[in-house]
Amino acid sequence: MGIWFWIAAVAMAAGALLGPVLVLRGAGRAGSARAGARALAVYRDQLEEVARDAARGVIGPAEAEALRSEIGRRMLEADRAGRGAAVAGAGDGPSGRLVAAGLAGVAVIGALGLYLMLGRPDLADRPMALREAEAEAWLGARAAQAEAEAAAVAAGRVIRPAAPDPEFLRLAGELRAAVAGRPDDIEGHRMLAWTEARLGDFAAARRAQERVVALGGAAPETGDLEVLAGIMIEGAGGAVSPEAEAVLLRVIERDGANGPALFHLGRLYDMAGQHDRAFQLWDALLRQAPAGDPWAEAARQGIEALAWRAGQHRYAVPAPPAPDAAPGPDADAVAAAEAMSPEERAEMIRGMVAGLAERLATEGGPASDWARLIRAYGVLGEVAAAEAVHAEALVRFEGSAADLALIAEAATAAGVGR
Repeated sequence: MGIWFWIAAVAMAAGALLGPVLVLRGAGRAGSARAGARALAVYRDQLEEVARDAARGVIGPAEAEALRSEIGRRMLEADRAGRGAAVAGAGDGPSGRLVAAGLAGVAVIGALGLYLMLGRPDLADRPMALREAEAEAWLGARAAQAEAEAAAVAAGRVIRPAAPDPEFLRLAGELRAAVAGRPDDIEGHRMLAWTEARLGDFAAARRAQERVVALGGAAPETGDLEVLAGIMIEGAGGAVSPEAEAVLLRVIERDGANGPALFHLGRLYDMAGQHDRAFQLWDALLRQAPAGDPWAEAARQGIEALAWRAGQHRYAVPAPPAPDAAPGPDADAVAAAEAMSPEERAEMIRGMVAGLAERLATEGGPASDWARLIRAYGVLGEVAAAEAVHAEALVRFEGSAADLALIAEAATAAGVGR
């Protein structure tokens, strides 16, 4: 630890002790002044008594003169003491010095104990500018996306299905061929990205989704950017590459309350040492996320520790929002459905499913809504649509075991995902 730290610590301790010592010194000197004034009054009374005794003849002229001289000398000494010129105050005496020494000892011991409890004496001095430079260096040293994907595969951090369904593999091959012949088919590339992610080839999924974003022009859909970021992070084994960070920042520009972007950026900046920046993102996530949002719940588990690292030692974690009731038909809609023919009822159900799919595509939603949509497509016999939603849900809720369990159960019921 640098010598300047201890010099500053000693100076601060001296400054803290200076006030009490000055108070003691001032109190002692004020007491000395009051004692000198009382002595002068006594000596004046003695002079008057000598004058009376000399007038009555009790004492002779010579003796009276000697007494007046002695009393006058003592008055001069008392006057000098009252003005602080000769007599030290009580704060300068042994008792004052003892009290001051006791206060110094208590202050030093208390400060040392507090520092050992809250400080890090084992660390060298690290100015804020140095910490920011270290964080920027760490961020700049990250592997590029392709390198991160290769490293994740080599380390076994990317899970691929051991025995993919042969029929699914056949359909995937046909989809690749079809997309290759239609390079500007944005829906085809979306489906291909989901398919490759389902097979665990996240590098291929990333390339397909990057094409989706490119086909979106200068203003691609926020959902497409979000899916691209999720594929990149999953393909890198959870790491956020510089390219993935750039995509997440684009998502935040479009949607400041986007859960995945806030969560992953906060995790990235916390790892880099930019704890205050990470805390702001996670705090915003907790305050804006809807009930049941898996990203907010993940952030809630670690935000207290993050707040401490960010210097927010009195941070109170926001209470989770009350859960919203799952949307469903009202009594009038149920009565109307009972009077419909089977064909009309099926059409109504398709309209409701289409509305749910549109809401999830534009606004997102909890895993329970995605599971409902997968089940609904399964009931309607729209296997391809169920597969597509299932693939996207796997990307959206990666990292949340509870949400993935809901998705898996719905996929089994719909007959997809095997």
